Amino acid sequence: MTSEAEPPPVLFSREGEHLAVITLNRPESRNPLDLDTQDALIAAVARLEAEPGIRVAILTGAGSAFSSGGNVRRMSAAASGPAERTPAEARRYYRHGIQRIPLALERCEVPIIAAVNGPAVGAGLDLACMCDIRIAARSARFAESFVKLGIIPGDGGAFLLPRVVGFARAAEMALTGDALSAEEALACGLVSRVVPDAELMDAARALAARIAANPPQAVRMTRRLLRLAWNGSLETVLELSANMQAVAHTTADHKEAMAALREKRQPVFRGA
Repeated sequence: MTSEAEPPPVLFSREGEHLAVITLNRPESRNPLDLDTQDALIAAVARLEAEPGIRVAILTGAGSAFSSGGNVRRMSAAASGPAERTPAEARRYYRHGIQRIPLALERCEVPIIAAVNGPAVGAGLDLACMCDIRIAARSARFAESFVKLGIIPGDGGAFLLPRVVGFARAAEMALTGDALSAEEALACGLVSRVVPDAELMDAARALAARIAANPPQAVRMTRRLLRLAWNGSLETVLELSANMQAVAHTTADHKEAMAALREKRQPVFRGA
């Protein structure tokens, strides 16, 4: 849990009458989506729904990264990492952990703009895909990098990314784990605009103002309708993701990937 001396993992602020800004606030560790951040982010999304004056929200990251995804240090810690759990425990870890986030954003009626201020990696990329619109700073990078750690997108990324960029591009990103630049992300439709770093929040606010200028109930219903038409069966993909992720965390290749990361060497994968 977050101690009283630590800053909150997520900041929530109101700007003007209709805009909320949600900021992932662990810049020293590149805004990982650990349990404290998950809880705080879900609470922030609930607040969007609870405050009827909010018509649009911006989600961004503090510091130089949008989000690094999973907390690699905690994942590799013997006492708490999902690799050390039984498959049944790991399945529950995902279903009652990070998988709450796509469901919370799916149910939210307030449009959310991701202002991607830096690298969006793994679950961080998937978090950006959970938003309705993505604007990128020129320094932003995007990677569906789970495979490089010997695991799979356990947070719904296998459902989200193909719907944003198309199946072939999503498959290339997920199977290689390679990163895209902001301009490459723009070319494949992952983001709708790339702006200089210093102009990112101004561009996001300007877009938010255009959305907020429309009738709020129509905006909410339109957002909901778009989601229902776009998504199909998210719950099925999350269920499959939880099951496969539970297995992936027990593999030797996952352990090798984590060890190589800690030891700063190239991993040797054996398909085990």
